[in-house]
Amino acid sequence: MGRTSGSWGRIGVFYLVFYSVLAAMSGVLMWAFLQTLDPRTPRWLLDESLIGTNPGIGFRPIPVESDVGSSLIWYKASDRSNYQYWIDSLIKFLDVYKRPGLTPGRGQNIYNCDYDRPPGRGQVCDVDVKLFDPCTEENHFNYHKSGPCLFLKLNKVYGWIPEYYNDTQNLPRGMPGQLRNYIENVARTNPKQLNTVWVSCEGENPADIENLGDIKYYPKQGFAGYFFPYENSEGYLSPLVAINIPRPRTGILINIKCKAWAKNIKHLRDGSGSVHFEIMVD
Repeated sequence: MGRTSGSWGRIGVFYLVFYSVLAAMSGVLMWAFLQTLDPRTPRWLLDESLIGTNPGIGFRPIPVESDVGSSLIWYKASDRSNYQYWIDSLIKFLDVYKRPGLTPGRGQNIYNCDYDRPPGRGQVCDVDVKLFDPCTEENHFNYHKSGPCLFLKLNKVYGWIPEYYNDTQNLPRGMPGQLRNYIENVARTNPKQLNTVWVSCEGENPADIENLGDIKYYPKQGFAGYFFPYENSEGYLSPLVAINIPRPRTGILINIKCKAWAKNIKHLRDGSGSVHFEIMVD
């Protein structure tokens, strides 16, 4: 015998009540779970997290999104329209640094830090783009002079505290001689700046080294220690190092590898702790 309209109605009411209660219980459990989470602090940190404890290093500008996997910066210095993309990319990237009011908190907690003036609780350090000269928008980031500028940044790892190479007697063997000399000079002239995550950039093979020439770093050859640790503070901006390649050999592709240096940064085959890119200036 088929069901009557009354029995179908009772079944409908049962399932309506059942799923309503189930949805309500799920909502309550989800709400309770969310109360255990801190919106600014990850649940899993450092070794317990997927990111781990070894920060990567990135560079800007990067090729167009359609050129997936490419790390080549290639342009013709005599043709403004040819290198305009690279300039526009850097202008966009640096916009939040030039206008910190765009960040959460509207820049109200930005502090002018120094090695003996670290940020207080709830404060973040200013990144002064004027110190990157000649790597500035006003100077077209030096692309028009066949001597392009790029910017390096460490990836954010919550709670990571650098272990500095601040003792000239214990620098690693693999550290480039130019950087060793730089650190030794800092130790003599301004030792408080030794608490820095150092940076080095070199050609990847002898031909690249010869074709690359000297590299200049602004405002210094590393990331100041007072920017660390990153704790997801409102308005935080990652520190930057501008590198200028003033006289690369033109018409030749040059492979470059940049590394960040701290005792707890490992240079692994997967690229952690370093970054590779190529430049070619016609």
